[in-house]
Amino acid sequence: MSDGEGTPENPWTLRTAPGTSEYTMYRDGDELVCQVGATKLKYQARAIDDLHAWLVARGDWVPLGAADEQKPAADGTVEAFGRAEDNPVGGWYGLRKGYRGRFGMYLPPLLERLGLVELEHNARNNRVRAL
Repeated sequence: MSDGEGTPENPWTLRTAPGTSEYTMYRDGDELVCQVGATKLKYQARAIDDLHAWLVARGDWVPLGAADEQKPAADGTVEAFGRAEDNPVGGWYGLRKGYRGRFGMYLPPLLERLGLVELEHNARNNRVRAL
């Protein structure tokens, strides 16, 4: 992984939990911008602290459960938290309609890079827990 600073000029270079895809992420004001190939996803930047606090409260391993916006998220997963009506923002952390999903795929590697979580790196069914 890169020693990026998380800025538009020097983004973090990350890999999905299984290690199969590389992407970049940076903070731009109140937004996290995630560039995956030609696709740009945006999430509320407060997702970093909110997801970490939720994982701390869970106190154990939580499945990632990554899913596209159009597909339902499995209960109790990071993906479900990222779109739940009872999360701190009252719904989606994703900001770009049609691209609001995949919270469980792209946010946990960033939290790992920031030293906030432990993340599994298996071929499938990865989990995360707060440090």
